[in-house]
Amino acid sequence: MAKLNTTRNVAGADDVYQMLIDAHEGLSKAESDALNARLILTLINHIGDGEVIAEALALAKG
Repeated sequence: MAKLNTTRNVAGADDVYQMLIDAHEGLSKAESDALNARLILTLINHIGDGEVIAEALALAKG
């Protein structure tokens, strides 16, 4: 069973964050929300483990 990795795990995290910000540049609120939804679904598919996804959702909800 996989477990959610909550330690910093992204090389060049600042650059990755900037890519995310740049991807939203010039988008309306609705377009930005749609981009976020597509990104989330793409990453959920990449993770592919329902237990890890459930753990991430619980963490995000607080």
